[in-house]
Formats: sequence, structure tokens, C-alpha cells
Amino acid sequence: MQFTIVRSFAIGVLLHVAYGLPASTIWFSEPGDDPIGEGLPLGNGRMGMLVSGGILKERIPLCEDSVWSGWPNSGAANPAAAEALPRIRSLFAQGKDAEAQALTIETQKGVWQPDPTWNTYEAYGTYQMLAFLDLEFEHSIDASDSYKRSLDLGTAVATVSYQSAGITYTRTHFASHPDQVMVIHLHTDTPGALNFRAALTRPDSNASTTTDQNGFFLLQGIMDAPSPIKGLSYHCRLGWKVENGTAEVSGDQVSFKDADAVTLILAAATNYRGLLSAPEYLGEPPLAHTAEQIRHALSTGFHELQDQHTMDHRTLFGEVALEVEGPDRKSIPTDQRIHSMETGDSDPGLVTLLFDFGRYLMIASSRPDALPANLQGLWTTARYDEEKQKFDYYTPWNGDYHTNINVQMNYWPVHVAGLDPCSEPLVDLIRGMAKAGTETARVQHGCRGWTVHTIHNVWGFTAPGWEASWGHFPMAGPWMTRHLWEKYAYTMDLDYLKSVYPIICESTRFVLDWLVEDPDSGFLVSGPSESPENRFLLDDGTIAYFCMGPTMDQMIAHDLFQIMEDAADALGDPSPLREEAEAARKKILPPRIGKEGRILEWSEPYQEPDPGHRHISHLYGIHPGFQFGWDHQPEFMKAAEQTILHRLSHGGAHTGWSRAWVAMFQARLNNGSESLRHLQLLLAKSTLPNLFGTHPPFQIDSNFGACAAIAEMLLQSHQLNADGTFDIHILPALPPSWPNGKFRGLKARGGFSVDVEWKNHQVTSLSLHAPKTDAKTTLHVGDNAIPVSLKAGRSLSLQP
Repeated sequence: MQFTIVRSFAIGVLLHVAYGLPASTIWFSEPGDDPIGEGLPLGNGRMGMLVSGGILKERIPLCEDSVWSGWPNSGAANPAAAEALPRIRSLFAQGKDAEAQALTIETQKGVWQPDPTWNTYEAYGTYQMLAFLDLEFEHSIDASDSYKRSLDLGTAVATVSYQSAGITYTRTHFASHPDQVMVIHLHTDTPGALNFRAALTRPDSNASTTTDQNGFFLLQGIMDAPSPIKGLSYHCRLGWKVENGTAEVSGDQVSFKDADAVTLILAAATNYRGLLSAPEYLGEPPLAHTAEQIRHALSTGFHELQDQHTMDHRTLFGEVALEVEGPDRKSIPTDQRIHSMETGDSDPGLVTLLFDFGRYLMIASSRPDALPANLQGLWTTARYDEEKQKFDYYTPWNGDYHTNINVQMNYWPVHVAGLDPCSEPLVDLIRGMAKAGTETARVQHGCRGWTVHTIHNVWGFTAPGWEASWGHFPMAGPWMTRHLWEKYAYTMDLDYLKSVYPIICESTRFVLDWLVEDPDSGFLVSGPSESPENRFLLDDGTIAYFCMGPTMDQMIAHDLFQIMEDAADALGDPSPLREEAEAARKKILPPRIGKEGRILEWSEPYQEPDPGHRHISHLYGIHPGFQFGWDHQPEFMKAAEQTILHRLSHGGAHTGWSRAWVAMFQARLNNGSESLRHLQLLLAKSTLPNLFGTHPPFQIDSNFGACAAIAEMLLQSHQLNADGTFDIHILPALPPSWPNGKFRGLKARGGFSVDVEWKNHQVTSLSLHAPKTDAKTTLHVGDNAIPVSLKAGRSLSLQP
């Protein structure tokens, strides 16, 4: 089938022809018991809440992204680590692997200074819920037949509605980014019928709730920290507006009586000053600012607040749309649709809902001037510990930024899914890492540049964790650097690239210093290092973690040096560093394929105690890198297929994010049926009733990974040519069970936006747009390779 250009036009024309799609909605026919697994998540990038929709009582966890315990961790880099490196490497070279393991475990971990009495977990800290908003209603519970709780992903509004004693009660919730408040509007269809109580609480903490000068609630507290360190200060305000009723405050509770409607406004903040403010992370609590936010929101009014919020959200969410033909099951509650997947049901609409939900969560948890999405995105809660008889505010895995797959996966869909502004918090995170990570590179490793290891928090922690077995991963920083390049690749914004180029250069300097020459082969190898969180067996059966030249490290180093070269070329920088990177890239020990046809994970074909391990790190060169492809070194693509089969045959992909990564691998391998199968398994085995992904417990990375994998099935653009352009492949991994569908607005590297419609597995129409910059590409549609050149602001359409 041949394609021809049928017209070229200004992008403005597109606005008149873009098709509309029905809004995606998550909904339940009953209240939820677990806010994490059944709550409806709302967020404005900085603040969030989970709506379970109780009838008589509702407890809403409130979140603010900088509510962290712990304190700045300067001094965690370990000078003994750098001193031990020559000895460790010598032991590996001599084949004394057991001794090398022991010395690596002993020395290659972080330390905690200046006070050795600090509890490690307390010092590192954890992300925590801010407070509970407790609501208690005065009506009967006879609402089962009329109950509905829904989240409209297109408007970012959650609604709870039901009837009781013939009266319809409705609660409308949203988190406004323009006004930086969270809003709950309660009303009935019967005048004067609304009666309820509200309280702002943070039980079992030093927080207290008082009334401010306006008579509204102010909850304040300070995180514990050892003297003379000051813990983070946090606060939350609750204001209200009553229509034709009364509000009576008694202690930390307000009672609303005989009202037509009540609007609750929440504002929150901490004294955290931002990722780039080290070492003075904490300032003065912005109490006056949140008071003004409450005042302004109340004077604006509910309807205008909702209009402004919806318009802001739609600007981002409406950028992309996806529809796959299939049975219409929107009338079935979402949790029931997920349950049906467990029986092997096929529901294309649920897969596209998962795609929309991933984009929604990105908008809700990652906005400019906020912190990036963490392991739980933005949403956590406190749980009552029956044994300790108090509330526990710990978030699983500290709710931090795990940098050996998790935070990276969070941002895989951000550009292709049309949400480039949502990547700004990640760029800020990397800027902060680079600033703090210079000490880790210098003290821990004796290297120039910067790096980070397995875990990172808001206090600038970049050293290895408190155990080397999982915490020592020096190539995490170079992996994070890939995301700086990806933002440029999608936007082609040279001013942006100039701003992050020094960080790319310093990451390159770190790896140039970190790599050493293997005495046997003469190749450059990384080490001692691990394949994240995995283990292997030495000849005597001893569990081991470290070797010289683990495959993922080698692939990341290759990837980083290629990025350094490409960035220098894009900027026309003749720096000798570019030539050093190119020369080193050509000397890196390449990945190897074992006798069983699989890519080796370590430097030798060691036996594995856990062959179904959740990490599949040695396929980094397939994705997120693209060292290999079907058109270059296809033998590694075939070996990757065998590697995945081996992992899966031993129980692999048993976590949500691991399953999402397999779906992404299969898409990159152009195997659409397998990619979709793993997305369906993700829904069946690793998805909570509210569509949150689970490790278990809840981790948001699988939501973002699944969103990216779906986009990867439909559009790929990772092939960079010598002239600095990217090829675009249309429907490279279209599942056979998706014969008809369409998408609008997916983004391709090189600065393009793409619209496609297909029928009977064949592209029937295609439009390409260059909204911000002049752009060139070769467009691959089936067997067609079509050169395209567009001026900024222009579009073209192609048809068979």
C-alpha cells in the first residue's frame, strides 16, 4: 500500500477537524473501604486527596508533596569506599570473587555523619500523609440502589451521589492547580437538608488544630528531629462557605446545619524550599500565603473555581486521545471490569482507560514548581497499627525516588503522551541530584562529576543506601541523565538543551573516571557494581551481588556516551569531552549472548537463585535505551526474546511495574499481541480496584509504565540518524485484536505530533504536525518509508 501527501496546512486548521472522544470515567456502585485501593485520586501536582465516598462517614487522606520526615543527609558519602576500590578491583581481577564480595559489602555503602547515634530510617525520612479530613453525615444509610462514585478523567472531578429518605446528596471534589486549593462542594436537591460535621486531624502526632483569625481551621505540626536539627514544619487550612444554613465551631470540629450547600476549601504547605535550595532546605512557614489562598478561593466561588480548574486540566489532558474499537462496557463499574480480566476477559476499553488514567495521574502528581511523582505518585495515607495502638505514617519504601527503575518508569510516558510540562519537576529533581551528587562522586568514588545510587529523597541523598547489597548502584545517575536528553529529543528545544548540557557533561565525566580497563580483554568495565537488586551464585554456591562489568552498567555507559555525543553535535560544541566519550564508548565491553541464547546479566554466565527476578536490567539496551534494534544487531533482539521467556517461565513479572516493563519490551520488539497480553495480565493480577498499580503494595510506576507501553505499540521514534533526525514508525506493534481504532496527538521525537486512524489493521489516514519547530523525519507506514519536512506551525495529511 502506497501513501501520498494529500494536503499541507497550518496547524490551526487541525483544531476544526480533530475528533472528540467520550470522557474516560472510573466509577463504583458502592463506597470504598480502603482509600489506597478503592479511593478516587485527585491532585494538582502538589496537593492531593483520596475519595472513598462513605455515606455516613468519610475519612479523606490529604497529601502535600513535601511532607517528609528526616533531614538533610550531608556526610552520607563514605570515604572508605574510594580507598577500597583498587583493592576490590584487584581481587576481582585475581578471581578472588568471594573476598571481593565481602570487601564491597563492607565498604561500598553510605555512612551517617556527624552523629552515629542517628537512626538510619529516621535520618533518611519518609514521605507522609498530611492530614485527614473527617466528614460525618446526619442521614440514614438507605442509599445502595442509587449510589454512584465516579472520577471523570477528562475534567479531574470526582463525584459522590446517592439518595437517602428521598433526598439526593451530591459531593463534588477537585484539586485546583490554578488556585492551589482543594475543593469539596456538598449539596442536596432539597433546601435545608444538608447536615454534617467536619474535622481536620492528624492523630498520634504533635500536630494540633486551632481556629485562625477568620474562624477557620489551621492544623500545624513539626516533624521530629534530634536537636539541634529542625524538622520540617507543615500546616493545612480548612475554610468554608455555607449557603442558607449555619456553621458552628466546637473545638476541632465544625457542624453545618440546615444548609442548601457547603463548599469546603483546603490549602496546605510546608517550609520546604525546594530541591535546589541545599543545604538550606527549610525556610519560614508560608502561613500568610495559604491564608490568602483560602480567602481568594472563597471569594471566587465554587462554580468559577471548578470552571478554571477544568479548563486548566483539559489543556493538558485534551492534548492526546485514544480509541480502540470494542464492546462498550462503560456502564459496568470499573472494579467489576478489572475483576473480569482475572477470568481472561478481553476489554479493549479498559486498556485504553488504563492509558488515560496514566496520563491523568501524571497531570495530577507532577506539575511545574512541584516535586516529581514519587513511588506512590502523590497519594498515601496513615494506617492504624493495632499492635502499637497508634497511627503509622510510614509510606512503603519511604515513598521516595528509587532510581534503579521506578522514578524513571514514572516518566516514560510524559513526552509521548503529550505532557511535556509535567516533566519539569523531574528535570528539577535531576538538577538537585547533580548538585548533591558531586560529593558522592568525589568522596565515595574518587571521581569527577556527579551521580546518585539506588535511593533519593527530598534532602539530597545521593550516596549508596545503608546496605551495599541493594544500595550500591553508581550508574543510577547516568540513567537519570537519559531523561534530560529525552526532553530535548521530543521538543528539539536548543535553549533547554543548553541549560542541562553541563549536567550531561558532568555525568559523562563521572563515568569516564568510574570505568576501568579490564586486564584480560582490554575493554572498559564498570565496577564493582550490581544488576539492580538481583543476585547470582559463585561456584561454591555462595550468594553474590557484585562483579566487574554487569551488563546493565555497560549498556548505560554506552547510552550516556552516545547522548553526550549527540548533545554536543546538536549544540555544535567542539569540546574534547565529546571525543573522549566517543573513544570510550567504542572501548566499552559489549553485552554478550550466552550459550542458551540469552543476554548475559553479569560478566560471567553465573547461576541464579531467582531466575524469575522482577528486574530485567540487562535488557536496558532494548528499552529504555536503543542500543539494539531489528535493523542493527538483530541477534540481540532475538536474545532479548529468549531472556524474557526465561524470566517469565520462572515466575517473572510478578510485580506491577515489572509486568509493565515486559509489555514495553514486547512493544519495542514489535510483538503487539504479547505486549497486550501482558497489559491484560497487569490488569488481572497487579491492579487495584481503582486502577492503581500494585507491587504489592501500591506503587504508581506500573500505571505510568503501562501508559508508555500502550503508546509504544502505536508509535515509535527512537531511531536517531546521523543527521540528527528521528525516524517515526506508525503502528509498529499493533495487536491483532485491535483491528480498528484511532489516536490523536501522540508525540514523536524530532518535534512531531501524530494523528492516525486505522481499519482492518491498515492505516487509513495519518496527519503529522510540527507545532513548535521546523522538523524532518522519515515516516514508516507498513512497507513505506516517506521522507517528510515541515516548517514550524505546519501540518500534512497522508492517505493510501
